[in-house]
Amino acid sequence: MRSFFLLLVLCLVLIVSSYNCYAQTATSLDLLNNTKQYDGKVIYYKGEVIGDIMVRGDYAWLHVNDGTIAIGIWVPKTMVQDIFYAGNYHKKGDIVEVSGVFHRSCLEHGGDLDIHAIEIRKITPGNFGIHPINRKKVYIGIFSLVLVLLFYALKKIFIKKNG
Repeated sequence: MRSFFLLLVLCLVLIVSSYNCYAQTATSLDLLNNTKQYDGKVIYYKGEVIGDIMVRGDYAWLHVNDGTIAIGIWVPKTMVQDIFYAGNYHKKGDIVEVSGVFHRSCLEHGGDLDIHAIEIRKITPGNFGIHPINRKKVYIGIFSLVLVLLFYALKKIFIKKNG
């Protein structure tokens, strides 16, 4: 009975003294400034999928931009089936969180810095972006057009008088 009580107390102490440890998402600047520290380690990286998803056999390349720099992600193509939007001028890409092995100089890919994905999770779906009209640029364009037409008219008048 006494050993059961000691075991129960020990378990309670361990449960109370332990704490949850959540993985911290690495930023592109963290990865670039500390390449040796992260090399070969599993990291979490979060950002917007941009550019094209380039399928290469059973794998695919995609680029994920965290707002500062985009990093290439090498991923099995089955993991990119849920990614519908890759960001460009006309649309905002899906926001994803990637867990994978960071390589500061990947021998498999010609010495490039990349992440070999273990898991990709879509956090926020992308969408088509609507760009507001910049009224200042419209006014400058109209003013420039009027100015060009005025100079053209003056040129025609000068040619008739002097011609």
